[in-house]
Amino acid sequence: MGFYKRGQTSIAYEREGDGYPILLLAPGGMRSANNFWKNMPWNPREKLQDQFELIGMDQRNAGTSTAPITKDDNWDTYKEDQVSLLNHLQIEKCHLVGMCIGGPFIANLLKTYPERFQSAVMLQPVGIDQNRQAFYDMFDDWAEEKINQESEPTTETMTKFKHNMWDGEFLITATEQEVSNIKSPLLILMGDDLYHPQSTSRKIAELAPNATLIEEWKSPELLEETNTAVIDFLNQHT
Repeated sequence: MGFYKRGQTSIAYEREGDGYPILLLAPGGMRSANNFWKNMPWNPREKLQDQFELIGMDQRNAGTSTAPITKDDNWDTYKEDQVSLLNHLQIEKCHLVGMCIGGPFIANLLKTYPERFQSAVMLQPVGIDQNRQAFYDMFDDWAEEKINQESEPTTETMTKFKHNMWDGEFLITATEQEVSNIKSPLLILMGDDLYHPQSTSRKIAELAPNATLIEEWKSPELLEETNTAVIDFLNQHT
């Protein structure tokens, strides 16, 4: 594991495998850290490192990454960490593979820096569909560990940060119009639960002009087929 430091921010990352680079954006919500992949039905750290170089990162204040928390923090704060890490590692172009919160991370990167990413795989992206309170509760659970009323972040700071993150609609970091403008090849492995509603995956696939949706993918009997589909997609766009 390495650490990339920028000001008071320290981002933990790991490089594994060899080949064309992929930035991994792990599940876990506000606790998004590279180790979370180990508990997922399909784990890119196991399945892709024979053919690709994997750059896995702990998002700020998750895993072993640290950073100040301010009331102005938002999705773009994370995006800056992600792009700055790639710059630090001198990676000009790569693929993106993200799960859960990785979906909005990917959308934010693609709408801002489309030229830097060959393609993206979204696994059960989070989205807003009559479930906003669940994201507020998830944030509050994480925030309890961080609040320090005598310095920072205070409860007031965390409340503002929470709304910066989770008050959006649809895919949160991108409107329907912005998703329709994403020309990058997308492979979407559909979500099907409270945090990862089917409607979000289906709408992304409907709107993005170069998107492919896989509806069934994570049951044990389908995982080998899923693995082949992801690898074929990445190789096609490398």
